[in-house]
Amino acid sequence: MPAESLHHRILDNLTTATLLVEADLSVAYLNPAAEALLEISGSRVLGEAVGRLFIDDGELLPALQDASERAVAFTRREVLLTLPSGQQVTVDFAVTPISESDHHVALVLELQPMDRLLRISREEGIVSTQQTTRALVRNLAHEIKNPLGGLRGAAQLLARELTRVLPEAQLTEYTAIIIEEADRLRNLVDRMLGPHQTPRHDVVNLHEVLERMRQLLQAETGGRIAFRRDYDPSIPDTLGDREQLIQALLNIGSNAVQALTSAQTPSPEIRLRTRVLRQFTIGTRRHRLVVRMDIEDNGPGVPADIARTLFYPMVSGRPDGTGLGLSISQSIINRHAGLIECHSRPGCTVFSIYIPLEPQAHEQDG
Repeated sequence: MPAESLHHRILDNLTTATLLVEADLSVAYLNPAAEALLEISGSRVLGEAVGRLFIDDGELLPALQDASERAVAFTRREVLLTLPSGQQVTVDFAVTPISESDHHVALVLELQPMDRLLRISREEGIVSTQQTTRALVRNLAHEIKNPLGGLRGAAQLLARELTRVLPEAQLTEYTAIIIEEADRLRNLVDRMLGPHQTPRHDVVNLHEVLERMRQLLQAETGGRIAFRRDYDPSIPDTLGDREQLIQALLNIGSNAVQALTSAQTPSPEIRLRTRVLRQFTIGTRRHRLVVRMDIEDNGPGVPADIARTLFYPMVSGRPDGTGLGLSISQSIINRHAGLIECHSRPGCTVFSIYIPLEPQAHEQDG
């Protein structure tokens, strides 16, 4: 087999996107992985300027020109490339010069897509944090509820004794306060723990879950906030706990409503969107089919100081918030083998809920 043909076969079968760029920065070759990454046909761009493949940030093309002129290699990590379609991809970018003659230096460009690796790493962090937090809350709840039970029992005994010894003193109002406050703290701890019961995993239509949430929020807001729907009608029913899923989405939707209301956002709206993702990884597990449900609002965005701890218990961006809603929602979706992510900037906050559609993907969480 000729060496050139062998080289082409090797390059064509690499999973790393590889391009050959001439000294004048025209494209001489790109392998199928590069075509897929850059969303372009190689036959259409051969001989064209490499700048056609992505929108230059003002720094990359001069760096390529300098690498060709000086025959120096360079590497950039997590470069955000904007494709002509507007799609953005994050890549590790390695450039190696190849001297073909004294005055001709071509460049080999290797682009390793990082979006999936970054997302997996981020999701592993979210799942690990959620598991650690839940273990901490369980232990804390145990330590709090035991003395609370003793405190409440002692207050009840004291109330009975006071009624017997001093029936007209009306001192039991003080013991009643102790009992009520003990109950309030116990309820707060129970809310931190989230739903006690294991998800039932009956057949559920996720669009019905979204619609129920929308109806409840519309009734609450009295039409002051517009709801836009963009559903994929091909999404099949799946297994899940309808009531728990409604609660999880309602917590997110209620936060969006309160953010829009508090900021007095002009023309406030919430968009509900569903899509099917194929061969999608949640954490470290790959699923054949996953549904993504987006709850998007055009409010002020999540405060930067709580963005990284948004799903922790007792973290809230509102002075009167308990900080439990999102933590409970994440716990419920985790019990459905899924995950919630948030991407936020002023004017656009999106909570994305990922749930596997395969029945075997659902796992119980004891």
